[in-house]
Amino acid sequence: MLKAIYPGSFDPVTYGHLDVIRRSCKIVDELIVGVLNNNAKMPLFSAEERVKMLEEVTKDLTNVKIVLFNGLLIDFARQQGAAVVIRGLRAITDFEYELQMSQTNHKLEPGVETMFLTTSIEYSYLSSTTVKEIAAFGGDISQFVPEAVAVELEKKMKAKRRV
Repeated sequence: MLKAIYPGSFDPVTYGHLDVIRRSCKIVDELIVGVLNNNAKMPLFSAEERVKMLEEVTKDLTNVKIVLFNGLLIDFARQQGAAVVIRGLRAITDFEYELQMSQTNHKLEPGVETMFLTTSIEYSYLSSTTVKEIAAFGGDISQFVPEAVAVELEKKMKAKRRV
């Protein structure tokens, strides 16, 4: 049984993330979407909210499991019994960073391989940061995120504007 992890902060999950998730779950027996709870970052959504949104938008994918994690990715991979880490690439700049992380992870745990998937062309420009910026100014984000995520993002932005 081939088990893989697709890690990220998913703040919020976009159609680009879902593209990688949907394609990955066809390649492996079990895909664990690892939601990083990174205390060094100030995410818009709590880790629990990000997990809930991912569970909602992947509920039709029977071999996908959403799991919150802290710390090193390689430790999480060991805990989950995963042999593969999946990373999405949008551009060459992503590759430079991801290659360095892949090589570091392989040095720490030679038994875990990294597999890169290029993002489908229609999502190659898309990032969570861009989506949050558009939403902050009241722009239409429906073409970038699933409806359930758009609803949650709009609620967050309205609450921020009230503060």
